[in-house]
Formats: sequence, C-alpha cells, structure tokens
Amino acid sequence: MSIYGLRITSGPAITWRSIECWGAGICLFLQTGALFPLLLSDPDGGLSDHSKSLLRLVSLPVYAFTIMILTRNLPLFLMALRRNLLLPLIILLPFLSILWSISPSLSLRRAVGLLFTVLLAYVLAMRFTPRQLLLLVFATLGTCIVLSLAMFAVAPHLARMPMDSEMRGIFINKNSLGWYSSIMILAATVVLIDGTLGLRRTAFILLAASGICLVASGSMTATIATASAFCLIGFYSALQRSSGIGRILLILLFVQLAAGLLISLHEFLVPFLEALGKDATLTGRVPLWELVDRQIASHLMFGFGYQAFWTEANPGAWSIWSEILWMAPHAHNGYRDAMLSFGIIGTAFFVLLLLRAVRQGAILQCRDPQYGWLWLNVFTVMILVMNLTESIFLVQNDAIFILFSTALIMFSLHVPVVSAEADQGWQMPMTAPDPSIP
Repeated sequence: MSIYGLRITSGPAITWRSIECWGAGICLFLQTGALFPLLLSDPDGGLSDHSKSLLRLVSLPVYAFTIMILTRNLPLFLMALRRNLLLPLIILLPFLSILWSISPSLSLRRAVGLLFTVLLAYVLAMRFTPRQLLLLVFATLGTCIVLSLAMFAVAPHLARMPMDSEMRGIFINKNSLGWYSSIMILAATVVLIDGTLGLRRTAFILLAASGICLVASGSMTATIATASAFCLIGFYSALQRSSGIGRILLILLFVQLAAGLLISLHEFLVPFLEALGKDATLTGRVPLWELVDRQIASHLMFGFGYQAFWTEANPGAWSIWSEILWMAPHAHNGYRDAMLSFGIIGTAFFVLLLLRAVRQGAILQCRDPQYGWLWLNVFTVMILVMNLTESIFLVQNDAIFILFSTALIMFSLHVPVVSAEADQGWQMPMTAPDPSIP
C-alpha cells in the first residue's frame, strides 16, 4: 500500500469514509461564513449581538465533527504534532497572551475558537491527500460560487453590497466573495491542468463563474492574489523541472524579483496611484498602517494579547478610529495584526513557521510532484500575499485559515516520509497496519 494510501474497505468502513468526506465538506462550508451571516444581517449589512451569538452555534457541529475524527486517529494526530512543534507553540501563544492581554476574557474565548480551527486542519491533513483536498475545496467553494450567482439572479438586492453595486453573493461582504473566488480560480485551474481527475468541463465552467464573481466583487486584494497564483504556478512547475545549479538560480531569481516588487510597491505605489487619479491610500489602508505601527511600537515585545486590540474597550483602538474616521475591524494586514496580538517575539515564531512551510512545500513539489503538491504550494504563498492588505492569519472559525493551516500540517507530516523514501529507496508507513484491511 502507498504511504499516502487511504484505508478503503468494504461494508461499514465505506460508510464511515463517506461521513468523513461529507462532514469535512459541510464543516468547510459552514466556516466560509456563507449564507447564514447574510440571512441574519441587518439591512445595512451589520450583525447585531444576538445574530453574532446565533452564528457561534454554527461552529458547534464543526467542533463535534473535529473531536470525533481526532478521537479515531489519535496516533496519527500525535505524530503530526511531533513533526511540527512550531504550530502547537503558535496555538499555545493565544492562551499565554491572556497573561498580558488588555482583554483576557476576549482573548481566551477567541483562543478556544482558534484551537478548534487548527484541530480541524489536523483532521483534513491526516484524512485527505493533497489531490483529495483539492477536490474537496473544488466542490465546497464551487457550491459557494454557484449559489452566489444564483442569489444574484434571484435576489440581486441581497447579493449586492447595501451601500454600492458591488457583488457579495451569499457572503456578508464583497471581499469574502473575492477571496473565495480567487481560491476557486486556483482550484479550477489546477483541475484543468491535472488530466487525471476527469473534471475538465466542470472546472472550465466553475473557472468562468469564479472569474465573473471576482470581477463583480471589485476586491483588489483577491485580484492581486489571483495574478500572483498564475505566476506561482509557472514558478513551481519550472522548479520541479529544474535541478542542480539551475534550480538554485531559479530560486534566487524568484526571491530577488519578489523582493524588488515589494520594495517598488513600498516606494512608488502611492505616487503611481496619484498619477492615475486613483485612491492613493488603498481605501484608507496607508494612514491606518501608519497609526497601527505606532501602537505596535508601544507594545513591541509581547503585543496587546490575542485579538484584544480591536475592541471598543481599548483606548488605543479608539485613538486610531478617531483619526481615520471609520471603525477598522483589523489592521488590514495579517503581519501587523500578528504583531498587535503577540509582539515581535510571538511573530518571530510565526514567521519561522511560515518559512519552514514554504521550504517543505517546495521539497515535496520537487521530489513527489505527481502527488498533487502544486496547488497547496501556490495556495500557501497566495495567502502570504493576501495578508499584505488583509488579515487572514490566525483567524478563528475561518475556512481560509483552516486550509492554510492544513497545508502547513500536510507539508510537515509528509516531507520526512518523502525525504526518507528518496534518500533510502524504501517506503515508510505513516499509520499502523489496520487489521480490518483484507
């Protein structure tokens, strides 16, 4: 049996596997924030405290499913923990931050949500292969895209943002539709490239539908992430085909181009937008970031506690809101929000986790490309790009961060096996033999 083989048996085991697949898909759908927040929202698009309390109940079936699957796979779960000790440390940080948080009860409640979010990621990483996870995302997000277009056709007043004409579909915000459209474009593109799945016609239809939703949402972050995804597909494909000095030169060239692009954006983006007559503040982000940086400097070592800064009880948040004249829910930058939560010490561990994951993903793509690692590598770097202008890192009960964490866990879970197989020429089983397998 392959090291990545799923245990498929006859009789009740097939039914249990169906429960795993359907349960995982439903959990991902619930954590996308689709449909239910829209139905409970006010006419102006906001959510009341009562609506927020009802939405918390949506996560309870997800938590129950997560506990059930983890209980059945404890040995593999412990192995996954051992193979990436940085991730459990990062999940421990929100609980430790309660000691210095400016809102301990809030940090604790959200830390519990983050814990179950990452536990679901462990479930997906353990029970699905990269290609199976791709199909799960393809089906789940494809459903969201189709429902969004159907909502726009049947009830356009609900499918549009309350204050403008941009499309939000079945989500409460247009940015969410844009993000999931971007990820769906990646998934559909990889399904089209992968000729073994037999879903090219469906992938082409969903690719076109996702493109329509992306454009209609008007999300610039999602548009940039989509463009970066196509560049990354080319890079990782070339990386897999190269070897030796050529591979090293390709990596150095890519790193230099990425660094040069970031420096150019930092120096020339605002003058460029002003010359075009566009919003040079990136919809208020530039002045927001300047004020956030001052707050980060005031609590540089440990931060304000996990997700405790952007609360109405925090004078620091009010000082920012009073200057920018709008109540920003976060820093619109995942790296800055990590600094606000954990300071430079906690963020350093998180960045180390990210760099390690990027390296491991590249190793898997080069040594075992036929197993479907391309899309997870591209997706991981896509999220790193998205967090330059949005805050997706370390968000509880969020499908994007669940998938991001799943990628990190999959990389660390499989790279020792693939490396051992490549170096020693033998297969190392990831799970103990199952006596029920004939």
